[in-house]
Amino acid sequence: MNPDLQSLQPYPFEKLKALLATTQAPSAMEAISLSVGEPKHGAPQLVIDTLIKHTAGIEQSSGLSAYPGTKGIVELRETIAQWLAQRFNLSTMPDPEQQILPVNGTREALFAFAQAVIDPANKPTVVMPNPFYQIYEGAALLAGAQPVFLNCTEDTDFAPDFSSLSAADWQRCQLVYICTPGNPTGSVLSLDTLKELIALADRHDFVIASDECYSEIYADESQPPPGLLQACAELGRDDFKRCMVFHSLSKRSNLPGLRSGFVAGDADIIQQFLLYRTYHGCAMPLQHQWASVTAWGDEAHVFDNRRQYREKFSAVTEILKPVMAFSQPDAGFYLWPQTPIADDVFTRELLATQNVAVVPGRYLARDTTRGNPGEQRIRLALVAPLAQCEEAAQRIKHYIETL
Repeated sequence: MNPDLQSLQPYPFEKLKALLATTQAPSAMEAISLSVGEPKHGAPQLVIDTLIKHTAGIEQSSGLSAYPGTKGIVELRETIAQWLAQRFNLSTMPDPEQQILPVNGTREALFAFAQAVIDPANKPTVVMPNPFYQIYEGAALLAGAQPVFLNCTEDTDFAPDFSSLSAADWQRCQLVYICTPGNPTGSVLSLDTLKELIALADRHDFVIASDECYSEIYADESQPPPGLLQACAELGRDDFKRCMVFHSLSKRSNLPGLRSGFVAGDADIIQQFLLYRTYHGCAMPLQHQWASVTAWGDEAHVFDNRRQYREKFSAVTEILKPVMAFSQPDAGFYLWPQTPIADDVFTRELLATQNVAVVPGRYLARDTTRGNPGEQRIRLALVAPLAQCEEAAQRIKHYIETL
């Protein structure tokens, strides 16, 4: 077996399961889960209709009777290119043939990307935020690289401090994962920060992988979060050199089960990643591709999705602000509040007394010489229906008042 498998840590939800293994929740209370970031809003009907039509083979060159190509159908790549250009104010539309590749959700692609990009010789590093999506760490380790964690704390507005690394540190770096908007903090990297990171990539020859799967969930309709390709465009870099973005329909369109997303950016990297994926055997089913064309081509359901999250954030923060300290997230659907006691104890006792499930912040981060930035915080995923989110917030408030 690959010895690097032994370096993988249990996933946060495995740790959570172990933490709560002997905890008995009160059966008289309805169980409410704010732990898993799985969207619960309804899937768009127009996407469902497209999926059914193409699964049934009503349309030619679709359905279950044809092998899908790894590169994806041209209609999907063109729709994605148009969406990117409009959403991120790109003066030049990305080339659907050379700069876009459909993938089976960002999780699969973020992991596979490191396997294709990393040269394991000379002990390379992969830089990533802390706390972080654990796929980044696992991808780095199994690609033969060492993860380097940049703590995201209130002092840095929950953004990675790239200036904390020396030139020697950057020389070892082959890949940087960023997550904007961030999971779990909701922090959005500014265009200036993205441009500074691009300059570092040019200077030290590393690749930037920007996980932007929460980019379409934000509070202010007039201020959508910027993206890495947008920063490139403002710098006049239509080739997106060393830059790759990862987007998904899971959060944007409430389609986590469709497993549909894309990567876009540097054509030379896309070409090599396509080669890797051809051997990887991970082509998106044709009916999913056609459903994705419909989803990326419609914004009405995305607007309504944001409206629902705004309602939940407004209700939950109003209930919790008298008893918990937290920053209003820039985007995403997570709240990242401080806890009055240790986050793991808080999580266990909250379930035992209120039947509300959350995730301890320390499970989403790693210990560093500067501490664990997740300690005494919890992640609340506001994915449940509004009434359940309000009820959960009331129970959390009640629990804190009893401490």
